[in-house]
Amino acid sequence: MPLLPTTATAPFCPSEVKGSITIDAGASRWMKLKRFFGPGLLVAIGYMDPGNWATDIQAGSQFGYSLLWVVAFSSLAAIFLQMLAARLGLVAGKDLAQASYDRYGRFGRIVQWVTAEVSIIACDIAEVLGCALAFKLLLGVPLAWGIVLTALDTVIVLGLQGKGVRQIEAIVLGLIATMAFCFVAQVAITPPDWHAVAAGLVPGNPGHDRKDAIVLALGIVGATIMPHNLYLHSSVVQTRHVVGGARGLIRDTLALVRIDTCVSLFVAMLVNAAILIVAGAAFHATGQHDVTDIEQAYRLITPIAGGAAALLFGIALLASGQSSTLTGTIAGQVIMDGFLHTKIPCYQRRLITRGLALMPALVGVLWLGENSVGKLLVWSQVLLSLQLPFAMWPLIRSVSDRNTMGEHAIGRRMQVAAWVLFAVITGTNLLLITGVAG
Repeated sequence: MPLLPTTATAPFCPSEVKGSITIDAGASRWMKLKRFFGPGLLVAIGYMDPGNWATDIQAGSQFGYSLLWVVAFSSLAAIFLQMLAARLGLVAGKDLAQASYDRYGRFGRIVQWVTAEVSIIACDIAEVLGCALAFKLLLGVPLAWGIVLTALDTVIVLGLQGKGVRQIEAIVLGLIATMAFCFVAQVAITPPDWHAVAAGLVPGNPGHDRKDAIVLALGIVGATIMPHNLYLHSSVVQTRHVVGGARGLIRDTLALVRIDTCVSLFVAMLVNAAILIVAGAAFHATGQHDVTDIEQAYRLITPIAGGAAALLFGIALLASGQSSTLTGTIAGQVIMDGFLHTKIPCYQRRLITRGLALMPALVGVLWLGENSVGKLLVWSQVLLSLQLPFAMWPLIRSVSDRNTMGEHAIGRRMQVAAWVLFAVITGTNLLLITGVAG
């Protein structure tokens, strides 16, 4: 596995490791899948960040399991969109930022670059708050100091500079496994009413707090379908290169992409569903309908489910808060490189993103108080949802374009499904904006 130069512009610079993991087309399907598996993990970790926690916990405590269908819907929508992004990267050999740069003029590029950067910063705000909360809950560090301490994750990025792709994916797999284990254990400790859980998978009226339900549902969508993940996936999938084949090579590779994406994001969906289910079982079912933030959930879960559940909760939160340390840096470099044709060292990219996220997080906590963390997390995810159409539009247009994709452009049915999804998300965003403005 090739080592990268020490000036690599990310934990691995996408342009420097393109095609660095070769896969023999003549190998068995299992061996090909084993070599290919990984890009989906880098994407999936972003679907389990503290922003998801905040929206899922509040949804579970306030509405029980009735918004579980939103988690399922947004996860399936995410799988669909991520497969489109991976398709673009594999077939066209371009990530979404590069494809958008080629397709749009100066104004369009600037708009898309700005919205993509905003989505990364909004995501990083959630990571900052999540890590700071984990430090407070596990170590007793004051929240404001915890926020400042999160800047030290730049050291992690520096330590990984020059490492190969597989090492990064192994670390991410460890983080995902930690979160999955913690929440499976918590579901076992606080067993839910499984009939009610099944009923929550069916769309229905959540109750009289319709506006709150819309905000939370939109927050779940924003936390699940992350705009910058579309840029990330279209780039990292290009680290794989199948050699030795001819006919049907791209089609076979796309099949590997589907398996990698579906398995990775299905695990993410189960973790998010488990968070909501634990909140519904531990809080809503016991009359605690106003649990609006992660710290409150941690305090309440101890007498309800015991100290072990609380410890698992804190450990999983810390693992969750590290998700953007790796993937956010890579996505940021992909976006800068694609839209601005600019590369900077990875630690500088991390410092810029984390610095821009620290300011609103720290100001919000100091100005609004520590009790505002839950609302800050939820609204950071709503902001992500508002940015999503700006990434979806160029993605759908690119994968539908035969000049870009050739015979592998998506068909009419997939185009209709993609544009319907775009309309639903955009329409819900407009509904939220008019509701807030009104």
